[in-house]
Formats: sequence, C-alpha cells, structure tokens
Amino acid sequence: MKIAIASDHAAVALKAELAEYLRAAGHEVDDLGPMSEDRVDYPDYGYKLAHAVASGAAERGVALCGSGIGISVAVNRNPACRCALVGEPLSAALSREHNDANVIAMGARLTGPDMAKACLDAFLSTDFGGGRHAGRVEKLSNPAI
Repeated sequence: MKIAIASDHAAVALKAELAEYLRAAGHEVDDLGPMSEDRVDYPDYGYKLAHAVASGAAERGVALCGSGIGISVAVNRNPACRCALVGEPLSAALSREHNDANVIAMGARLTGPDMAKACLDAFLSTDFGGGRHAGRVEKLSNPAI
C-alpha cells in the first residue's frame, strides 16, 4: 500500500520511526516532511497530506503533530479525506470499519511509539464495513445543507 505521512516539528521523531516501521512492513511510504525539528505550521503539512490522499497519490495517510488535533483539523478540510484522531487500536479499527477513514492522526506528545504502531496496524488491517455505514460516509463528503 502507498502511504503518505506528514507531521509538524513536534512529531518529526515519531514520523521517522513510523515511516521506517511501515517500510519494514512492505508499504511504500511518501514522507511529506518536515525533515527537521525546526518550527513549522501544522496546517501546511496537513493540507499537503490531504492533497496526496485526495489526488490518489497515496491510498492512506498518517498525520502527526504534538496533540494530533491541529493536523487532523487541517486534513479534514479536504472533503475527500476522512481523518480520525486516535490514541488506541480500537478507535483506529472503528475509524476504518464505521467511517472508512483514509487518514489516521495521532499526537506525538500523547501517544508513544509502540501504541502508535499498534494503532497503525489496526488502521491498515481493518476494512470498511459498508452496509448501514455507507450512506453516512457518503454524507461526510457530500453534506446536505
């Protein structure tokens, strides 16, 4: 699977560790940056990640910042993205099964590397359940106002 990953400066170390973990599992990883801990703005990287997923350049995305909140908000501004902020594997699995999430967000200051890897495993190994969830997911990208 081709996976795009991006972060802000607070999550550069976690991003590097997760990118290597994903590559070791056989995934193609596109690291969208940043490459140093110099201060950056999470919306810039969230938008970049959202574009990669929305355009089809990546099948899934991993968004990281200090809390995971800011970058998840940025990614979700793109109507083609369904980014779920998670901190444990059950939420990661449910984000796929119920919401067909195509991006997972985590906070480097809140989620350690081992838990982040467990979340990634759950996210990547769970399929969308469809059925009663399909119409709801459709509304996420095409809201009726």
